[in-house]
Amino acid sequence: MFLRPRYVFLEDDTGMSTVEYTVGILVAVTMALVLWGVVKSGSVSDGFTELIDRALTVKG
Repeated sequence: MFLRPRYVFLEDDTGMSTVEYTVGILVAVTMALVLWGVVKSGSVSDGFTELIDRALTVKG
């Protein structure tokens, strides 16, 4: 039987502090802005438009 290593925590850190929430929100907003910039760029926008046009065009 294998023994599991035991980790010793010096303090009880059960939740996130306000600073951690703030950093998490800033990272999420930054990632959203980068993604928005990529999606709104010309080549990606043109690709999405072409894809939607092909999906809506019925050939028959």
